[in-house]
Amino acid sequence: MSTRVGVCDYGVGNLRSVERALRVAGAEPVISGDPSTIAACDGVILPGVGAFAVAARALRDTGLADAVREVARNERPVLGICLGHQLLFESSDEGLGGEGLALLRGRVVKLAPAPGLKVPHMGWNTVTTLRASALLEGIVSGSYMYFVHSYAAVPEPGDTVAVTDYGGDLAAAVERGMVMGTQFHPEKSGAAGLRVYANFVARCEVRVPAQRAG
Repeated sequence: MSTRVGVCDYGVGNLRSVERALRVAGAEPVISGDPSTIAACDGVILPGVGAFAVAARALRDTGLADAVREVARNERPVLGICLGHQLLFESSDEGLGGEGLALLRGRVVKLAPAPGLKVPHMGWNTVTTLRASALLEGIVSGSYMYFVHSYAAVPEPGDTVAVTDYGGDLAAAVERGMVMGTQFHPEKSGAAGLRVYANFVARCEVRVPAQRAG
C-alpha cells in the first residue's frame, strides 16, 4: 500500500507541482482542504506562497491548523515549504503579522536590503548543510536550490540544518524531530529537490506499519 502524504489545500499553494514531485518519490498524494482527511495521512506537506497573516488565517478558518498540529503531536512527519515553512514558526513581521502554528520556536522577519542584492530573494542559490539531517540525506552541501521569498525565519539555532547566503546566512532548511521545513522550493529545484521529497516520503514510510496496524 502506498504511503499517503497529505498536501494541505488552503488556497495559497502550488499544489500540482508538489503532487507531481510526490508521485515521482513513490507516494500517493492526497490534496485536500478537509482537516480529517489531512489528519489521517502518513505525513503532511504544508505548501504556500503569499502573505503570512492571510495564510495563517486560512489555516485556522479551515481547521487545517489543528489537523497539522495533530499530525505533529502523533509524531508523523510534517514538511513546510516556502511560506509553509514560515508558518511552522510562532509569528511573523509580515503585514499585520499573525500567529503561526508554533511547531517550531522562532519568528519570521523581512529580509534586510544588502548592497547589490534585491528583495525578494529570487532564483537559484547554494545551500550549505550544517549537520546531519534526514530531510537532506544524500544531498551534497553546496547544491543549488530555487528560492522566492522576501521574509525568512529566524529559528532556534539547533533547528537549522542548512543555510543559504544572501547578504548573510539565512535558514534554508530546518528539522526538529518529525517537523521539517525548507525556505526553497524542492519541486522547482531539479534532482536535488526531488531527493528532498524522496527523503520526506521515506520518513513517512517509517510510520506506516505501526500506524495502520492499530
